[in-house]
Amino acid sequence: MDHFDLPAVAPGIENLFDAVADDYDQSGVDFFVPIARRLVQVAAASPGERALDIGCGRGAATVLLADAVGDDGSVTAFDLSSRMVEHTRALAPTADVRKLDAGDPDLPEGSFDVAVASLVIFFLRDPGAAAARWLRLIAPGGRLALSTFGALGPLWDSLDGLLRPYVPPHLRDPRLVDPESPFRTVDRFEALLRDAGAGEVTTAVETIRAPVKDGEQWLAFSMGTGQRMMWQHVPREERPALFERAAGLIEAARGEDGTAELSQEVRYSVVRPA
Repeated sequence: MDHFDLPAVAPGIENLFDAVADDYDQSGVDFFVPIARRLVQVAAASPGERALDIGCGRGAATVLLADAVGDDGSVTAFDLSSRMVEHTRALAPTADVRKLDAGDPDLPEGSFDVAVASLVIFFLRDPGAAAARWLRLIAPGGRLALSTFGALGPLWDSLDGLLRPYVPPHLRDPRLVDPESPFRTVDRFEALLRDAGAGEVTTAVETIRAPVKDGEQWLAFSMGTGQRMMWQHVPREERPALFERAAGLIEAARGEDGTAELSQEVRYSVVRPA
């Protein structure tokens, strides 16, 4: 199968991430691991703690949590995608990895000292209810750390702009189409967390910069992420021409060192239950 001959994926986040699981974070574009690493750092997971990875994907944060809590600690991780769960179990054999819905995970309240959710909450139908459920999983004195997206960098925004016209409005980034989205600003997201039961909330905004070699590498990255859903809506016969336009944008963005750079603001929020 070439890049443009995409088998149909049934609607739904579980089906989407089952479809991309084998290719997820395998393109060589260094994006998800640095975000997970920074999230685990701001969560300040420490030896002996009971850690939870919410929506673990292929386990980037799971592995880092296991290193942070050590042999005296424990790590539980879960994802809605069965294929992602399989990959995480292989990558993090000491973790308890399960298939659960992040919207309402069946886990005992107060059973974790630290929890992280890397690039998860904006996929959920009711992010406020999910945040409230997650906060109830945290033991007294514990904390929840979440990463979410801020502004796109210029190249990323231009590349996304090629795909956006094909995507139905209800599937577009809520930050761009919904002026009332809780993900539109830091203040609105922190308000959502407080409404969900957070006490102290602190957010740091940082920019991740991921070099991309050429159009082919960007396409592999794109097809192995949630962005594959956007490609599903581009007619098959239009995909090669759209890719050529994207490759041209990447070539034009090359700096003096010959590389182009995907940049993206990432917000790291650390929450302590009230």
